Amino acid sequence: MFDRITFDGRILGGRASIRGMRIPVSVIVGQLAHGASWDEVLADYPDLEAEDLRQAMSYAAWLAQEEVVSA
Repeated sequence: MFDRITFDGRILGGRASIRGMRIPVSVIVGQLAHGASWDEVLADYPDLEAEDLRQAMSYAAWLAQEEVVSA
């Protein structure tokens, strides 16, 4: 489902990263959330591809799904 999102204890302490690089998913999602365009992010990180950004956003959306139980 998220083949470009990786977890490795030796890289970023096991935090979610893009394809095993030292680029945290949280940094990419944060930049996009604060208004950076996809082109700007891709220019800042030339090793990334558009599919990396798409999966980072999809992963963030997946994490945000939570079940709310009302009393």
